[in-house]
Amino acid sequence: MKRLHVFFGGIIAILGILFVGKAVLSNETGSASANDANTVIIYNWGEYIDPDLIKKFETESGYSVIYNTFDSNEAMETKVKQGGTRYDLIFPSESMIPKMIEEQLLIPLEHDKLVGSEDLSDFLMDQRFDKNNHYSIPYFWGTIGIMVNSDQIDPTTIHGWADLWRPEFANDILVVDGARETLGMALQTLDLSQNELDTANLQQAIEKLEALRPNVKAVLTDEIKTLMVNNDAPIGIGYSGDAAYVMSENPAITYVVPNDGGAIWTDNFAIPKTVGNLEGAYAFINFMLRPENAAQNAEYVGYATPSETAKQLLPTELTSNKAFYPEPEAMQQMEHYEYLGKNAVEQYNDLFLEWKLGL
Repeated sequence: MKRLHVFFGGIIAILGILFVGKAVLSNETGSASANDANTVIIYNWGEYIDPDLIKKFETESGYSVIYNTFDSNEAMETKVKQGGTRYDLIFPSESMIPKMIEEQLLIPLEHDKLVGSEDLSDFLMDQRFDKNNHYSIPYFWGTIGIMVNSDQIDPTTIHGWADLWRPEFANDILVVDGARETLGMALQTLDLSQNELDTANLQQAIEKLEALRPNVKAVLTDEIKTLMVNNDAPIGIGYSGDAAYVMSENPAITYVVPNDGGAIWTDNFAIPKTVGNLEGAYAFINFMLRPENAAQNAEYVGYATPSETAKQLLPTELTSNKAFYPEPEAMQQMEHYEYLGKNAVEQYNDLFLEWKLGL
């Protein structure tokens, strides 16, 4: 998601530096080799684990870890599908899991080899995207909501998505550059599902987004965090973990979970068909499920832990924050992202791109 513009003359040198840097990063937690049976190769989102936990796992288990990262579910899926690279453990989002199951890219979990999964929150388990958690268990979870700069806007005046259409917020809102997130927001203001498949209803959502245009300052991804930290916009849409980071850097920011919808999402442990060290994969999952490790990871990353015991180990000021650990009744109105099928995903992306290009 980050772009670097360089002069042509420096490209070769920079690529050389990046290649060396990547090699160092991949092996910084130990002298690991992809061909070594004692190595666990992990493929995860960027900045999504406490590096100290990898070192601790290596020390305790005797395994070496190669830790690679991806920036989108689609990039991860493509690498696994190609099959040329061995990965022992991956972390797909819930909306990607049904597709990977359909494509036979995941192997079933042997639950008798899992230690600690019984401690995971009931409301995250046995979801439609993976009934009985046959292929996955939760790693992190969170919501999507509204960041508000209280120095510029009274956050108590914003309760849900519908408030973002108010005319006084002209040129104030940073919108997430994501079709599912942004169309989902519009759909929910229309009392429709964020997993809507009906073309007529999707068109209604685009028309609703057209009415939001005057209030949109920019459509961005990671840059939203920086702009909110620097007080460059009063309102930003984002994930709860991003909001936690922004709030730690800028005390004026408040995170509002919308009362007219919102989403619960999970990223998940899963074992791909490329696995070469199955026992090492289970060892790492079980290590991360240990409450003290799950709590440490949640504090480092900023997203909510699915471990009920780990939650008890976290600071009260964190777990009592209803924006990050909502009450059960608040979560009842939220939806999980579902995989909608290739045609529907393309329709969402096309509609969103057309709207975005018109800004």
